[in-house]
Amino acid sequence: MVLLVLILIALFIVIYRRNTGENVYKFFADQVSDAYNKYAPYSFKMVREKTKELGQEYTVRQYASQVVIFAGLAGGISYMYFYSIILAIFYATVAVLFVPYIAYLRCQRIYSEFIFEQIQVYTTNVIMEFNTTQSFVKALEGVRDSGILEDPVLSDVKRMIEMSYQNGAIDDSINYFNQKYPFYMVKNMHQLFLQITKEGARDSGEALENMSMDIDALVEGVYRDQMDRRNFHKRFITFGLVLFLLVMIMQFLLGTDNYIALLDIWYVKLILHAIIVINTAFLLSGERYYNADVGVE
Repeated sequence: MVLLVLILIALFIVIYRRNTGENVYKFFADQVSDAYNKYAPYSFKMVREKTKELGQEYTVRQYASQVVIFAGLAGGISYMYFYSIILAIFYATVAVLFVPYIAYLRCQRIYSEFIFEQIQVYTTNVIMEFNTTQSFVKALEGVRDSGILEDPVLSDVKRMIEMSYQNGAIDDSINYFNQKYPFYMVKNMHQLFLQITKEGARDSGEALENMSMDIDALVEGVYRDQMDRRNFHKRFITFGLVLFLLVMIMQFLLGTDNYIALLDIWYVKLILHAIIVINTAFLLSGERYYNADVGVE
């Protein structure tokens, strides 16, 4: 570990001397940002920008803390497995490479939660507007002008209105929105409006009231699922880290000297590497589940 510290200090000095007069902290941030803007997919750039607008994007200092934590845990665990500084540095470096992926998953979750909240607002208020106007397009215009929606949902509602006037029917605009936002509440509500529009129902109040109750039930279920996921996530991370530490029990049973002697056998090392890889894949699968889309089919 001393060697690792010396290497990091030397790297810091070299970069600092090559960037005289520039804050090294800012230099690293600029380099990461430039790489992101160059290689990140366009769709994810939109997601990240919205995360920034919502004030939930991590600061550079928070990302740096993640780097230190990931590197420290990976380096410490791998050293405990192999008693090798080289392997500790290797696994610490690999762990740091996962930080952008974890950030990607987190941004996707935040964006998904934002979209779900917007869809909830959209469906509830379209029903309320329709009760007043008795016209689906007029209801959309009322929601558009109310100022309660934000992009990208607001832009898509405007597109729905344009398509409805261009085609003289709401079918294509509804299909467009259903494909963009495949939520149960959206499809069910739109199907109801199609029936009302085509069948010419005069008294739709009861059907719309039932739809509002269904939407409330769906929303309640999704929020319960979010709370369950958060609780699951905390327990899952704890369990995953404990799996990494099971090697301590092995060392306690065998004795440290006997354990180190076993490390000279090639297939023992292979098994230990496999344990680290499998446990890491297990943790990543849990992260993907926790950050999966909210309220989508």
